[in-house]
Amino acid sequence: MVVFPGAKINIGLYVTDRRDDGYHNIETLFYPLGFSDILEVIPNRDSQPGIIDLTLSGLKVEGSAETNLVVRAYRLLDAQLGLPGVKAYLHKCIPTGAGLGGGSSDGASMLLLLNKLYDLNLSYCDLFSLALSLGSDCPFFLDPVPSFARSRGEELVQAGVSLRGLHVLLFHPGTGISTAAAYRYATVAKPSVPLEQMNQLSVVGWKGVIQNAFESYAFEQHPVIGYIKEELYRSGALYASMTGSGSAVYGLFDREIDIPAGISKYFTWKEFF
Repeated sequence: MVVFPGAKINIGLYVTDRRDDGYHNIETLFYPLGFSDILEVIPNRDSQPGIIDLTLSGLKVEGSAETNLVVRAYRLLDAQLGLPGVKAYLHKCIPTGAGLGGGSSDGASMLLLLNKLYDLNLSYCDLFSLALSLGSDCPFFLDPVPSFARSRGEELVQAGVSLRGLHVLLFHPGTGISTAAAYRYATVAKPSVPLEQMNQLSVVGWKGVIQNAFESYAFEQHPVIGYIKEELYRSGALYASMTGSGSAVYGLFDREIDIPAGISKYFTWKEFF
């Protein structure tokens, strides 16, 4: 079975307070992209139960196989239900450490794939709980539709926000941002305009109003991220922002444009909604 775990962007991202459990409460809008990895799982009849053999290709992924969310998703289900041995093939197209949710999407997709492949009959609530144990934004990728997210990112409400008719250009500067450090230095504040009121503003009106709390730290540590955002606005973007805790940056345009020469080497993806 082959699936295509997709990426997301954040439109607005606020850290509203720090929690006693070490996590942070956030408010954001998750918006799915067509940009995806490729994940295939094949039953391995030559293997003992409970064994997963993961093969990676495409973009480099740091860390051991056991830290990969595809493997961790398999381990979760195997611990609860017992699974046959499998071979998994993950081709990475979505950069890691970019704020695009690629790893989380891989993990959520693995849960869905195994549930279907082995007729586990797990409910959405069951899968949601498992996904949340993998990561705060994993539940979103079980049903990736535009959604407002609160708490750790797991309190999801479908949003009526649409980017239909717009072009998105995505750039990745090739540098990662430490998530722990990003949260440590993030601006803690509630949005000046509730994200649910985004539809009352034109996309042009989002500039300077809909913000990402992680940008100041990211721009200070890696000025190229701020430079990309500035170039997108100079090229006519209606709205531009870093996504997640970094380091990818996107711009929304009402027309197709040529990739700005100064940031062309960072170009990663474009899409028309």
